[in-house]
Amino acid sequence: MASQLVSPMARPTIEPVTDSTLLEFGQFLHTHLQASRSPKAWVSGLQNQWTAQPPNYGFVLRDGGAIVGGIGAYYADRVVQGRAERFCNITSWCVLDAYRQQSMRLAMAVIGQPGYHFTDFSPTKVVGSTLKFFKFKELDAQVAVILNLPGGLLGGVRLLHRLEDMRKVLAKDAMSMVDAHAAFPWLQQVVVGTPGRWCHVIYKRRVFKGLPAATMLHVSDGDLFYQYFGRLSSHLLRRGIVSTHVECRALKHVPRPFAVRTGFNPKLYLSPTLTDTDIDYLYSESMALDL
Repeated sequence: MASQLVSPMARPTIEPVTDSTLLEFGQFLHTHLQASRSPKAWVSGLQNQWTAQPPNYGFVLRDGGAIVGGIGAYYADRVVQGRAERFCNITSWCVLDAYRQQSMRLAMAVIGQPGYHFTDFSPTKVVGSTLKFFKFKELDAQVAVILNLPGGLLGGVRLLHRLEDMRKVLAKDAMSMVDAHAAFPWLQQVVVGTPGRWCHVIYKRRVFKGLPAATMLHVSDGDLFYQYFGRLSSHLLRRGIVSTHVECRALKHVPRPFAVRTGFNPKLYLSPTLTDTDIDYLYSESMALDL
């Protein structure tokens, strides 16, 4: 009796997400990662790229033509300490259970792209372990929770929250950061300070222990933030926001009274030249998605 040859199962393929496949990827993320976000919302989120020609929107894993896994990517061209740098922020990593063994291949497809610094600001424990295998480093995850108090209306210190007012006082480069994040309705931006000494703050309104809170995503100058926090605190409190949450690594000094929260999944980065002080959340999923 002749032996019957059995062909091995084809290995799932990996391909970049392009304009023509982005909606399909968005549908996959809607179905398997977060149903509350529509496929079109996923698409519009990933289309917020901060480079003239993004190489892709991430990568997908296919089996028999169907998407069975994927990983999104945000690309940004930035200037860090006077040097032009390219960033890739990993987002929305989702692989079906039957294909979890292929997750490493997806990660390699992303970080195998030369010339980028890589970040992941919302990794699960499993994703974090995978990225640490590739030598990603942890950012300090400690968060200072500062109680907002009334008062603090320091003479001469201004707080601006309208774009037209910011445009009158900020330099071109500083204003470009404001404009780059102005389209996201879940972001709140203010500048606080005095002429020539402005601190640009971006935050999201959140809830902490049942009370409104401000989670800081960007603090342009930690020293000025500390110096002018009384003015910012009063502004937030008048809007019903009871506490301010800011990562300890962003500040040399923390306004009192405060407590420190720990136990978060650490955010991660991979770079041959940059250090943790060079990493922030501008031009990333932290801004482009209402996480």
